[in-house]
Amino acid sequence: MMISGIGMISSLGLGISRFEEALRNGWQRPSEVPAHPRIGGTLPAYLVDLASLPDKSLLKKVRRSDKVSKMLVLAASDALINSGIERNAQTRIGIIVATAFGPHVTTFSFLDDILDHGDVAVSPTTFSNSVHNAAASYVSMSLNIKGPTLTVTQFRFTFQAALQLAQIWLDQGRCDHVLAGAVDEYGEVLGYVADHKLTTAKDGRITPFTLNPTCQVPGEGAAFLLLSREKTENAYCEIGPIGIGCAVDAVAPVDLAILDADGMLPDESAYRASLSTDVPAAAYSPLFGSMMIGSAFNVAAGALMLKQQMFYATPIQDNPHGIRLLTENGNAHIGSIRCIGYNCYAEKAEVCLTKL
Repeated sequence: MMISGIGMISSLGLGISRFEEALRNGWQRPSEVPAHPRIGGTLPAYLVDLASLPDKSLLKKVRRSDKVSKMLVLAASDALINSGIERNAQTRIGIIVATAFGPHVTTFSFLDDILDHGDVAVSPTTFSNSVHNAAASYVSMSLNIKGPTLTVTQFRFTFQAALQLAQIWLDQGRCDHVLAGAVDEYGEVLGYVADHKLTTAKDGRITPFTLNPTCQVPGEGAAFLLLSREKTENAYCEIGPIGIGCAVDAVAPVDLAILDADGMLPDESAYRASLSTDVPAAAYSPLFGSMMIGSAFNVAAGALMLKQQMFYATPIQDNPHGIRLLTENGNAHIGSIRCIGYNCYAEKAEVCLTKL
């Protein structure tokens, strides 16, 4: 299947052009947010600033939704615009949303309201927005998409699972295109848990290639890929095999390995098994933060490099293990890129991207 369009929103701003600008310019310091009262002080975090968007017309359609839904709607709309495909009544588009935590900020708010005011005084809007599939419904409603809609929620390889499902829908002919996206939101509880269970990078610098010990900086955002059965005019690349729990083809040559390593595991030394002296490696989580759905942004980075035939240097190059890193931006002849992730059980997921 082909990547026909990319849309995203993160701390970097809205759109693939802002993401590309960040890839060119390198690391920027994250914001400081108040920590949970039990921690005190502040913590670094990569947050989406919806108030700074110049055009809020689309948000008026979802003004009663929560931040998760708003980010998804903006990213999905951006992917459709970026693809340039002409839509009509016969265009069949499916929607698949991947998330690790769902609208957890809204869910905690709903529970707090029950504790504070009782179940008879809880806002029905808060309750409806706390349902995991609500965000996908907002995308369908606001963009007038009437194809199948599904939300995938799990802690392990959520985005990769969404890509596999999108491939099935396209192979079965259920859709002409699939909007496959991922979203997660930062919240005070998530910040507390991440700081308590993992190692927070107090200076705001995620260092992916230290591997163990790792360090994290929470992030939030949404990224959508418009996937198609056939090559479109603005297509980025082709998504090849998607492997979860096993290598798709360990001997297939690639020109770059992009690692999901973002500090969300206490020990990321398993990534060393996927590194080679023959293939440079990069990790772009220092640009957008530590997220369980961060693989969506890494796949977008790989697709952009294949389309532009341009390498973007890994933003943080601390390298105590002597790994071969991609250290400079520049024009390149790139045939294929492999995006690699590990989970806490040392299980591996791979997404292979190839030039069209």
